[in-house]
Amino acid sequence: MNSDLKIISLLLSYPDEELQQSGNLIRATLDQLSDLDASEIVGLKSLVSAISDRDIYEVQEDYVLLFDRTRSLSLHLFEHVYGENRDRGQAMVDLKDMYDEAGFEIDVHEMPDYLPMFLEFLSTRSDEEARHLLGETLHIISAIRQRLQKRGSVYAAAFVALESLSGERADEALTAEIVNRKEDDPNDLEALDRIWEEEAITFGGNQGENDCGPDRLQRRIRAQHRDASTQI
Repeated sequence: MNSDLKIISLLLSYPDEELQQSGNLIRATLDQLSDLDASEIVGLKSLVSAISDRDIYEVQEDYVLLFDRTRSLSLHLFEHVYGENRDRGQAMVDLKDMYDEAGFEIDVHEMPDYLPMFLEFLSTRSDEEARHLLGETLHIISAIRQRLQKRGSVYAAAFVALESLSGERADEALTAEIVNRKEDDPNDLEALDRIWEEEAITFGGNQGENDCGPDRLQRRIRAQHRDASTQI
């Protein structure tokens, strides 16, 4: 399970040339170590190919359009729970405290609820603990999966795999609550700018202050991926 979580963490990170060049290694690891069933492995391999076999700039553009400019597909988990609520800041602190207690260090500029980071953390825990924590986010993961499938995105395979690894079914009411929210238009840049201006979050000694806009987010994703990809 740990290798699956690490692989999905990488595949959901901002794609770069290093990730593209890791395609064969990721496929081999899935063949040798995965706890997923055959169809789920095929889905992840399709995602690997979609990242590895295309022009890197096209891959990056697709990623940004999906996850950075589409709020309803945000890879920041608490976006789907708290939105603009001030409780989001305390939730960030609590999650970071959990990382600290486990000896899991994160980049001070990265938000603790960034899904690839959360999955990287889970890959360091026991299967039992990883499934429990993954289960707590399952309604968010399921909602994002449904939205990606609606768009015909190959990235949905990563979320299908996460649902399988949890060993549980997402709460249908909580999932529906997220899915039924109005989706934003990723091409409405003025609206996107307003969202980022309104949602600057301060937590843990101002670590998040003025550091959650799309451009800054992309830089943080690249840095996180460089650290994580050396451990696969």
